[in-house]
Amino acid sequence: MFREVMFVDLRIIGGERLEGVVSASPSKSYTHRAFIISTLAEGKSEILHPLISRDTLATIRACEALGAVIESKSEGVWHVSGSSYPKTPEDVINVDNSGTTIRIMTAVSALAPGFTVLTGDYSVRRRPMGPLIKSLEDLGVRCFSTRGDDRPPIIVEGGGIMGGETHIPGHISSQFISALLISCPLAKNETRVSFTSELRSRPYLEMTIEFLNYFEGKVEYLPGLGLIIPAEQTYLPASVRIPGDFSSASFMLAAAAITDSDVKVLNLDMKTAQGDKKIVNILKEMGAEVEIGENYVRVIGGQKLKGFSFDCGDTPDLLPVLAVLGAVAEGKTDIFNAQHVRYKESDRISAMAKELSKMGVRLEEKPDGLTVYGGKIKSAHVESYDDHRVFMALTIAALAAEGETIISGVESVDVSYPYFIEDMISMGADFRWVNKNDR
Repeated sequence: MFREVMFVDLRIIGGERLEGVVSASPSKSYTHRAFIISTLAEGKSEILHPLISRDTLATIRACEALGAVIESKSEGVWHVSGSSYPKTPEDVINVDNSGTTIRIMTAVSALAPGFTVLTGDYSVRRRPMGPLIKSLEDLGVRCFSTRGDDRPPIIVEGGGIMGGETHIPGHISSQFISALLISCPLAKNETRVSFTSELRSRPYLEMTIEFLNYFEGKVEYLPGLGLIIPAEQTYLPASVRIPGDFSSASFMLAAAAITDSDVKVLNLDMKTAQGDKKIVNILKEMGAEVEIGENYVRVIGGQKLKGFSFDCGDTPDLLPVLAVLGAVAEGKTDIFNAQHVRYKESDRISAMAKELSKMGVRLEEKPDGLTVYGGKIKSAHVESYDDHRVFMALTIAALAAEGETIISGVESVDVSYPYFIEDMISMGADFRWVNKNDR
């Protein structure tokens, strides 16, 4: 399914007008949750229109390693036969580049007998796991980092989760909390989780609870305080439809706003729990012409955009595209409360600061975000750090630049939006492959 582009960069000619209609790719976050919870449900579940990408395939393989039978029945229809009693994996679970997979499946593998070993690529092996390891130990699970640094590879001794009380920071990753939310309903005793610091990325927790409800999972969320998770529950099979992804759509919408373009993105439902739907209001506040309809968002560019101030605490995945929007807006843009963005596939704060600087953008890197001073973007040769969201953000910046921009790391886009480049070309973007050996 995925293109072989390991020796290819992307060349983008700026100044092109985009026009057309595309459909938002299915939500990566919801897809992960649907397959994992289905794996623990007693019976056959149906998942409609999931995202099939490098990250979600990692989750599918991990679920199969724990005993789920997963089949693609027809276009956009997948069946998952699961069980409350996952089996011991026959081999190491390699999650590739997916931080969501390793964090949630670390907790889920505690429900299987025997030992489970989880690892991933270089980026995943740098991801912090300490808070989740400690919480699982509080709840009666023995697990540890093979290198003793609270980073993968991780070994989990299964046999079940006892439950009890645990305290976990909320500022590093909501994935730790989602891992407990999904696994602890099957614990032997009630689980109480309290937060020791401000909860960031809260919408992702709400997305997890939303999908737990579809499978009859019961949790009590006490905003600002923590969670109460009843014990010995049974997930029931369900049929769930994966909504469109505002995280991925944000790049299309922003591309229209910063160029003289007219782009309509279908398959976007403003009623979902996704925090990244805030991109729509941000664009409106900046002065873009935005139309919100039944299951779509349309952006018409050409207006002068003004700088803004934005708290990224609940929407970390928006930081790269917000930095680009700030680079073309009049005045100053402040993006803050985003320390947790440094622990993604790359340190996205540092990556965007370095690469936009190459493109002539004046900005200041701060511990928790960026201050960006709007102006003109110039063409350059930039690096995406093998981070799909950095890559897509720099692609959008290149559309607003004068001349030719070359971006390395194009292979990363398959993590979350495999058809991003094709969709952009379909709307008129001038994208061309460049062999690295020819430069």
